[in-house]
Order: sequence, then structure tokens, then C-alpha cells
Amino acid sequence: MKSWIFILIGVLAVGCSSSAAKKVKEENVAQAQAKKEAQVDLPVMTFEKSEHDFGTINEGDVVETAFVFTNTGNTALTILDARGSCGCTVPEYPKNTPIAPGEKGEIKVKFDSANKPGNQTKTVTLTTNTARGRDVLRIKTMVTPDPIKEKQRQAARNQNTNQ
Repeated sequence: MKSWIFILIGVLAVGCSSSAAKKVKEENVAQAQAKKEAQVDLPVMTFEKSEHDFGTINEGDVVETAFVFTNTGNTALTILDARGSCGCTVPEYPKNTPIAPGEKGEIKVKFDSANKPGNQTKTVTLTTNTARGRDVLRIKTMVTPDPIKEKQRQAARNQNTNQ
């Protein structure tokens, strides 16, 4: 008789735990579905390109490119902020201007190569009202050093090592 009681308790324990696990799984699926449905109503920022290579430029050149995007979502897209990774990289963007679904927009990025010899890779980080909330644009270039400034930099390095 005691063995039947232990078997009955075991069956109930397994049955309860499997139904609890099933309930948790169903709740997780429901939450994931709700999150997915909420994202359907968000804007989506789709870029024609997210990286630009200026190639080789001379130190002191100021170059510019444009990153064109389309709002492929279902609601208005808003760019809240755009920040360059350094002061030499300056974005120009439609700040706090709603961009309707299907509309295009443009982010212009200027790079000032003064005192930036060598390989350069810079970013512009966008803060938006999309599901991701952030997008990153990249520019890169090879800056040929200005011969006069390069001599000045070498002289300054030599002076620092001699002290």
C-alpha cells in the first residue's frame, strides 16, 4: 500500500512540474509574440550604404559624403541625435524631424583631415526611435601627411625624446 502512495505522489509531482513548465513556456511564447507585434509598428531605418571609403586624401582636406536612408517601417522615423567619434567628424542630419514611412532622408558627414595623417576610421552614432535605437555609420580614409607638418611632428618627437 505504501508503495502505491509513493507512486501516486511521484506521478503527481511529474505531472505538476510538466504542466508548470508548459505554462512558463506558453507565457514566454506569448511575451515574445507581443514584443514582435509591438515592433511591427516601429520605424525601420534602411541605409543604401552604412560605410564610405574616401580613398587616399591629403592632410588638410575636408571631405564629405551622404548616407541616404529610407524609412521602411510603418510609423514616422525620428533621428534624435547623431554624434561623430571625434571633433573631426561632423554629421548633419534632420534632427527631430519626422520622416514618414516610405520617405527618404540623408545624413551628411564631413571629415576634416587636418592633423590626422595615416589610416583613419571614424564613426557616427545615430540615436533613433527604431527598435534598435542606435545605428552606426562608418567612414574611412588614408590621409597622406603634409610634408611640412610631418617634419614639425618629427622635430617635436625628437625634442621630447631628448628631454
